[in-house]
Amino acid sequence: MSFSDSGSSSYGGDYKNFRQITRERLLYEMLRPEKNGSSKSGWKVLVMDKFTVKIMSSVCKMSEITQEGISLVEVITKHRQPMTAMEAIYFIQPTESNVNAFLSDMTGKSPLYKKAFVFFSSPVSRSLVTLIRKDMRAMKRIGALKEMNLEYITMDCQGYITNNENALEELFSDKENHQRADACLNVVAKRIATVLASLREYPIVRYRGAKALDATTMTTYRDLIPTKLAASVWNCLARYKQTIEEFPQTETCELLILDRSIDQIAPLIHEWTYDAMCHDLLNMEGNKYTHEVPSKAGDNPEKKEVLLDEEDPIWVELRDVHIADASERLHEKMTNFVSKNKAAQLKHSSKDFGDLSSKDLQKMVHALPQYSEQIDKLSLHVEIARTINRTIMEKGLRELGQLEQDLVFGDAGRKDVIKFLSINHTISQESKLRLMMIVAAIYPKKFEGEKGRKMMELAKLSGDDVVAVNNLKFLGPVPTESKKSTTGSSFPLKFDVLKKKRAARRDRVGETQTWQLSRFYPIIEELVEKLNKDHLPKQEYPCMNEPKPTFYSGSQSPSASPVLPHSRRTPTWARRHLSDDGYFSDSVLGRASSGFKRKGQRIFVFIVGGATRSELRVCHKLTEKLDREVILGSSSFIDPQTFLTKMKRLNEEEEISLDDIDI
Repeated sequence: MSFSDSGSSSYGGDYKNFRQITRERLLYEMLRPEKNGSSKSGWKVLVMDKFTVKIMSSVCKMSEITQEGISLVEVITKHRQPMTAMEAIYFIQPTESNVNAFLSDMTGKSPLYKKAFVFFSSPVSRSLVTLIRKDMRAMKRIGALKEMNLEYITMDCQGYITNNENALEELFSDKENHQRADACLNVVAKRIATVLASLREYPIVRYRGAKALDATTMTTYRDLIPTKLAASVWNCLARYKQTIEEFPQTETCELLILDRSIDQIAPLIHEWTYDAMCHDLLNMEGNKYTHEVPSKAGDNPEKKEVLLDEEDPIWVELRDVHIADASERLHEKMTNFVSKNKAAQLKHSSKDFGDLSSKDLQKMVHALPQYSEQIDKLSLHVEIARTINRTIMEKGLRELGQLEQDLVFGDAGRKDVIKFLSINHTISQESKLRLMMIVAAIYPKKFEGEKGRKMMELAKLSGDDVVAVNNLKFLGPVPTESKKSTTGSSFPLKFDVLKKKRAARRDRVGETQTWQLSRFYPIIEELVEKLNKDHLPKQEYPCMNEPKPTFYSGSQSPSASPVLPHSRRTPTWARRHLSDDGYFSDSVLGRASSGFKRKGQRIFVFIVGGATRSELRVCHKLTEKLDREVILGSSSFIDPQTFLTKMKRLNEEEEISLDDIDI
């Protein structure tokens, strides 16, 4: 038995993306007998806690777990029947309650399992190690104790969360509780560090520094959130350098730590990509979408749940494109499919079933299974796109979206908002609130007095809505600049000063928009591009560790320069033979590996307080543009409705639950 970090690193092999490495560590390093030390014959029990169940289910299917010899999955907190003839694999957080439950399972004359192989999701404290080693009866039945250092939930191939749903309230609340906020940041930092440990990456740690203030203004806790988080991550990495075998000792990637205050507009504005609109306008639970399908009995429709994720190739193709583009592509796909597929042709023809020739019937039988699967996928997305477009029309979102973007780019102002509210009476209360919050973010001083109160009265905001608008001040001001009219003159005209408007964004040079309302971009797009070029201002975004001068010159041209010696692109547990890679032939995740050949050093971005779908889209885009895998992490992913709810709660006095924090 050993008490050590699991896994080792090696060079070479095909490049594996972030989600693939996570999946392969769980399946092959933890569950596979030749890796975990368990017996190669016989079925095993997998025991997890509520959080590690989420970790596992985010990347692995039950069928894949079963293929690795797991016959039963149990939750450690629930009562379980003894299975003394079977071995158990534990994947649990290193908490006192979990360790006590595990010891209870394996202690006494009748333990629950024959032998236990324990994998902890993050580093184990000395006190818990001592607690385990003191129990000699349990020690005799332990096959392995290892730290997996994998305590995060993947959202897609480039996104993950630390599952701290209340981080925004914990950190930005009006009723500051520094002890509670520090506890939250420490947990977030520990989980960020496990991402880097899993991928064997040692980053240059950059963070948004506290804003420059005058001598009369004190720096608040909120100003220091990225600084404190960066320091906590740095402390975790310092431990990993000493304890994890073959952990890089020099920088292999970049990590940029931000908080939600960096971009208050991204969670509010109506984004027009397929993914963002699905999570904004449809009643989705995470990636789960519920829709109605005809019942087999022919009576009332049945409700069916589907996952919009990377196992769906249509979703992968359309998620980051404009809704109009998605609608056009779906129409084209459906038209092409019906025209080419024999079963579809026959079904849509005017022939009755009795008029079909035996040859036609044979073709239908052969084509029907494939037809059924493909038409179901296409029909699902056609239905979703149709629902979204109908909602856009019913809620008048095109006019609202144009105003929102004009405000952000300085082409509209407060008077335009007043005019819009005066003539558009069908706009929903939620849309009005989001509009007011965008205006308040751009013009904070105008919302402090009578002007702001009158505008909110015009919008007929409720008391809770007014609270949400006012609570934006806890996130700080949005950086803006005056938008000057371009006259072509070499000197400013006096009357131009009166026409200046504040802009929260500048139009991106060289960017062209094919579709209307695709002008907006999240601020992290600019930040990541500057980081890639080492153009981030050091005063605004300091480093915890200064990189060597050769780092940036080496990271810009991955094809021309080798991967840094300690950049473990493909650990040994991730190098698979083509015949044993664990992927089905039609798996999108499996095929994705071919698109992730060797790239430059990874860029990690972490936004504490919640990230948006549009920010994840930017990471997809920049990965291709920069030829560097850009991975976005956050305490949680938020849609506009969730963000509004959180903003209303920032000044509530009741204690906020810390169920998702293990200290």
